[in-house]
This record gives sequence, structure tokens and C-alpha cells, in this order.
Amino acid sequence: METRFSFGGDDHIFGEVDEEMSLEAFFKSLSVTKALRESQIDGVTEICPANASYQIKYDPDRIKPDDLMAELRKVEEDAASAESVIQTRIIEIPVFYNDPWTRETLMRFRERHQDPSGTDIEYAARINGYDSVDSFIKAHSESPWFVTMVGFVAGLPFMFQMVERSRQIEVPKYLRPRTDTPKLTVGYGGCFSCIYSVRGAGGYQMFGITPMPIYDPKQEISYLKEFMVFFNPGDIVKFQPVDREAYDKGVEDVDTGKFEPLIRDFKFSLDEFRSGIDAYNAKIGEAIHAS
Repeated sequence: METRFSFGGDDHIFGEVDEEMSLEAFFKSLSVTKALRESQIDGVTEICPANASYQIKYDPDRIKPDDLMAELRKVEEDAASAESVIQTRIIEIPVFYNDPWTRETLMRFRERHQDPSGTDIEYAARINGYDSVDSFIKAHSESPWFVTMVGFVAGLPFMFQMVERSRQIEVPKYLRPRTDTPKLTVGYGGCFSCIYSVRGAGGYQMFGITPMPIYDPKQEISYLKEFMVFFNPGDIVKFQPVDREAYDKGVEDVDTGKFEPLIRDFKFSLDEFRSGIDAYNAKIGEAIHAS
């Protein structure tokens, strides 16, 4: 993959690793941006990795665009030979699928949907060839997901399903975006799952909701006191289906400061993953519940 560079105004450089999303493209973006941070190039003010690309903001009074481009190409060459291993986290996210709040919301916007006669999750199950909503939920929650980008709105993670391309869930966005989406909705658009960090407009299909806050600008929630945004690119997510009782208990624990996300440190190897995806995903599942 040869990165295509372009300038954004007089203080940004955009690097497109690949036109299509893949774990290989994501790993290259992650590796390059990590190397850029470590190199501490004078004049670089922001580094933003994305799904299969990255963007660099720089101060043109401190570094010339051509000089920065030369530095980027050098970092790219080094990153191409880097080992595809990252030290990361596995995080379990409880999800109340088919919850009443996203259902009420989606029913208010059926005229903007491809299938006004059903719900988002029923539509997603049907077009992906699942015989029931339950089997679709199983497919969505059984496989792990890579957080490949955090953004669009503050704290929102884009997550890429860690299965073979032929098994990946794909669902189009709404025909026209909604003007409302409940906070902490688990959504889906294209090949990406997401969690809406705040309430607001949105066009992704709505499958459920989590009690676990992922963004807290006031930094009052126990596990967000050090930093207001929970996710990092490279995190691995495992969705855990829960019922209404468990969801309500999660909300109560968040309100009383007792909720603590289930997190495990993990060394991920892209080469090992590619050599046996199902076996490696089982290893991830065992790691999250290891004592």
C-alpha cells in the first residue's frame, strides 16, 4: 500500500493509506502516527489517525511543507517494515439490544429508512442473511471489534469487525439522517459499528444502547477522571448482550460511581490473527474473562 498524500490548506497534510478499509491499512495508519509522535518533529501540532488514513496539522512558520513531507515519507518507509504487533486493551461493552429508547426513536423516523415496515435491527438481519434478530445479535456480539478511529463527534468510536471480509456485517445508513439519536446508542453504518457518545443527529442504524458512558467533558465519572474520552484507536471491543435488569443496574452503578469497565491488557499480533481468525478471536474472548 502506497500512501497518497495531499495538502489541506497551508497547515495540514492528509495521508490516504488505502481507498478501502482493511486491518492492514489501519495498522499502517496506526504505526505511522505512533512513529510520528515518538519522533517529535518540530512544528507538528496535531496527529490524527483514522480508519485507513491519517492527518497531520503543522505550523508552517516552524516547518516548511516540503520538509514535513520528506519526514513523513521517511517515517512511512520505517513503518512499512515494522512488526504488526501492538500492546492494547480488550474492553467489554454491555449492550441492551432492541431496547425501548432506540426503538421509540427509530419509529419516529421510519419515512427516512429503507424499510419503513420494520425496525433497524430486523432490516440489518434480513439483508445480511440472518434468519432471526437473535442470530444477528449473536453475530454482532460474538466477534471482537477494533476501534479504528475516534471522532466525528467527541469520543465516538468507529469499530471494524474482526472477521473475514465475507462474514462482515454491512448495513447502509438511513436514506436521510435523523435529527435525534439517544446517547450511547450502538449504531451501524457501512462496515462500521459505533457508539454515539452524545445525543444528537445521526444516520447509522440503531441496534441497542449501552449503560456505559464513553465521554465525560466534566470528568466526573470514575473511570473518566483522567481523560474525558474513553476509547483509543487500537482498542479491541467485545459487546456483551444484557437484559433490561442488567442495563438498569449498570445505569445505577454509573450514577453511584460503582461502575468499572471490564478491561484487560492484550498484545495483538496481526500475523497471528490472519493465520487463524476464529482461533485468535477465541483467544481474545478468553483473555477478557481471565482472572
